[in-house]
Amino acid sequence: MAWIMLLAAGALEIVWAVAMKQSLGFTRLWPSLVMVTALAASMGLLALSMKTLQLGTAYVAWTGIGAVGTFAVGILFLGEQATATRLLAAFLILAGVLLLKASTD
Repeated sequence: MAWIMLLAAGALEIVWAVAMKQSLGFTRLWPSLVMVTALAASMGLLALSMKTLQLGTAYVAWTGIGAVGTFAVGILFLGEQATATRLLAAFLILAGVLLLKASTD
């Protein structure tokens, strides 16, 4: 159950990061409200998952899910570049998260 909460926390990290971008420096109300709400929910789920998971594993997985997911949203929906080097970096982050997951079971 802790890993499910952590995955949801990572997904919400993607939501709040994209909403922060869309808020244009907190000058737009609705994206700003989405950002604050998603951030609070993401951190709450992270905290709950840390009741069971190790601190380092949970935090690295949370940031990795958020980083790779936000990176993918940037490429797929915001027109950001998908260079070989950037894709390799995202792959390595994802591989690290999966290796941490495998090492904790």
